[in-house]
Amino acid sequence: MKDNILIVGEGGREEALAIKLRESPDVGPIYHCSADLTHAEIMNLARAHDARLTVVGPEGPLVNGIVDDWCAAGMDRQGHLIFGPTKAAAQLEGSKVVAKEFMVRHNIPTAPYEVFDDYKTALEYVMNRKAPLVVKLDGLASGKGSFVCYGLGAALDCVYSALGEKRFGAAGERIIVEDFMQGEEASILALVDGADILPLVPSQDHKPAFETEEDRARWLAAGGDSAYRDKRAGPNTGGMGAYAPAPIVTPQVMARVMRKILVPTVHGMAEEKMPFKGCLYAGLMIEKNEPRVVEFNVRFGDPEAQVVLPLLGHDLYHLLLACVQDQLQNYTIKKKKGAACCVVMASGGYPGSYETGKLITGLDVVRDMDHVRAIHAATKHPGVGRVLTNGGRVLDVVGLGEDIAQAVERAYRGVEQIHWEREYHRTDIGQRALRD
Repeated sequence: MKDNILIVGEGGREEALAIKLRESPDVGPIYHCSADLTHAEIMNLARAHDARLTVVGPEGPLVNGIVDDWCAAGMDRQGHLIFGPTKAAAQLEGSKVVAKEFMVRHNIPTAPYEVFDDYKTALEYVMNRKAPLVVKLDGLASGKGSFVCYGLGAALDCVYSALGEKRFGAAGERIIVEDFMQGEEASILALVDGADILPLVPSQDHKPAFETEEDRARWLAAGGDSAYRDKRAGPNTGGMGAYAPAPIVTPQVMARVMRKILVPTVHGMAEEKMPFKGCLYAGLMIEKNEPRVVEFNVRFGDPEAQVVLPLLGHDLYHLLLACVQDQLQNYTIKKKKGAACCVVMASGGYPGSYETGKLITGLDVVRDMDHVRAIHAATKHPGVGRVLTNGGRVLDVVGLGEDIAQAVERAYRGVEQIHWEREYHRTDIGQRALRD
């Protein structure tokens, strides 16, 4: 008998999870629900669909304690399991201050930092520092709470926006000002059952919305946020594309990531009586083969999942069950040969204001292409054959190949077929890997 699955979330990451879960011979119908539902409503849906496993995609429900509420209601004893960390463990993403303090306690390499909740104190600190600096909001900001400031003016603008104007609300009541880390970024997603760790294929995300200074200048001239007045800083997004595997993460680097970051993190969480179960995402900066933590997330990355999961050679359903049931020691990760590239197609104006309801064409062409898939991240379907934009990051076009070059070429071949008014995408996804 096959098991039903409920996935919380309706974006590109959640569709990528569903695609991979469907490969399991033991998975039956897969249902999706909005992450905006209450925890009680999500539990009712799990019961109604007789879902053996519920997989939480975005961070919001996890940080707000859905796993705790789930277990308190006896859902797990009724045969309805849930994949994800508890509220206490999820604070690794829910609060950057909590995460930084945890890293200091457990000697996990990261950038030096200071925490502020007072505007004048933060202003004085920044004025006595040298750029570049990184300003981070303490709370959740949908992947857009980190500001790389190459000039002190940009850093002062960010501090004023957060603590002076209170523009970011509760997420910006506290901020971190940290030293800028040189190097190259990488993302490591690892499955964790509280003790055992299985890292997946390393990937590299592309956070900034733009790829050239001219793009950023045009955005600023059109009314872009003054916090990004330093052109090089550009606005961060939830992610404009990704590729895997990331060449910067050599076997030597991966061994150091395990020894210096993942193992101390998982063991430290257990020691502090908040064992981590779920997907632990370590965003890293790597310089001279030495990794340091930029941030932790407590769920699958978006768009990293779109390139990492296709390269997983194991039944994802059984791995997720093993995490929940403390049985990861019985598994090893099998990785497929090849590479994957994801290009995010966004609405013009994202991550600022943008319009929705634009007619998308060309999806039928991509549907018939080999080794290319268009994953719907924010679309609506008002009628047969009609697909409209319904958000900022609209489609994730994924190309698979024998190597990065082929994966990139196939992804962009798919992108070329899809059109809507004011569509925007970066044209340089994966270029760093090709240069390397």
